[in-house]
Amino acid sequence: MALALDDSDQIVLQWLQQHRQATIPELCDTLSVTATAIRQRLNRLQDLGLIDRETIRASRGRPHHAYVLTDAGRQQLGDNYAELALLLWQEVQQLEDSALRSRLFRQVEQRMAQRYGATVQGKTLDQRFEQLRNSLTERGFRVEIDTTQELPILREMHCPYHKLAASDAEICQVEQRVFEQVLGVKLTLKQSCREGHGCCEFQITDQPAEHQEVPA
Repeated sequence: MALALDDSDQIVLQWLQQHRQATIPELCDTLSVTATAIRQRLNRLQDLGLIDRETIRASRGRPHHAYVLTDAGRQQLGDNYAELALLLWQEVQQLEDSALRSRLFRQVEQRMAQRYGATVQGKTLDQRFEQLRNSLTERGFRVEIDTTQELPILREMHCPYHKLAASDAEICQVEQRVFEQVLGVKLTLKQSCREGHGCCEFQITDQPAEHQEVPA
């Protein structure tokens, strides 16, 4: 699951990666903030499981506390695949064999649908939309379901594939087809972040029978 970390969080994690451990005074000097502010940040990073606190017992002087990265923290520092994904996407788009290119995209769509739809088993549209929202939220997506209309509307409050979408609108179509597979309905992308809107909005264009099963 992606975590909402700001630049100062990243600086703390990078400092710990480079220096193996750090005390509160050292981090105060690095970030030019008060001890109270750094303690609050460290507590939050601990709650997220990204850092841990150890007691250092020196041969002289009183024991003191130092903060170290956890395995999850190290993974977070390296968990940025946007550039690699963009390069791979561009290479696939440039394949001269159109049949191979289409097959690769279908396989990607199927894998995404399997991941996002693993827990989407509701019999009604409202149930399926809510279960998809939960699945996406667990993966760091900011998604809301609008149920004030006759049919539910899915809104992504930020683009999860910003670099890809800025380079190629095809990813938006891929995502739409994935959601269609998971929900068992035809959708229309009414607006998108790529076009400057505040969210990506998927609306139903073809409603199935109320108890139609989601495609496997």
